[in-house]
Amino acid sequence: MITLVLGGNKSGKSDFALDLLAKSQGPALFIATGKAKDMEFREQIRQHRQSRGPDLEVIEVCEDLPQTLKKAKLSFPSVVVDSLDYWLFACREAGCESEKVQEFLAVLEDWNDTDLILVSCEAGLGPLPAGSAVRAFIRSLGALNQGAARAADQAFLIAAGLPLTLKQG
Repeated sequence: MITLVLGGNKSGKSDFALDLLAKSQGPALFIATGKAKDMEFREQIRQHRQSRGPDLEVIEVCEDLPQTLKKAKLSFPSVVVDSLDYWLFACREAGCESEKVQEFLAVLEDWNDTDLILVSCEAGLGPLPAGSAVRAFIRSLGALNQGAARAADQAFLIAAGLPLTLKQG
């Protein structure tokens, strides 16, 4: 089953995803896509690591998320990816966004057996950004989230720590 968890920054989406993961059976894998580029984000990553606990295996990836998912589903009955927006940004920086997004969506189309929980920002809820680069990223993230939602069996929007069911399969 694929579950998509969307929400704004600091909405509680990661906590909700971890709560879903806690209900799964067997060993689980947490795939982290964010790379700290400043002290504030380093602290956020440190706090996330502490909240996950020592029993959860963690892999950090950049643009190689599709390959990591293919390998993960062979060994883990449950996988969380947190988050697609950071992954998309890494792909954009590396100049491989289009091909990696297509590869990722193909992995989702072939997904089976393993529970997959995808976390992503729903970034289009705010005002239209003034810069063209930010607008382009928001459009790409919206398209990625829509593709993930089509493949998902269930989807949730988290606001103020509360889940709203968008899709239930």
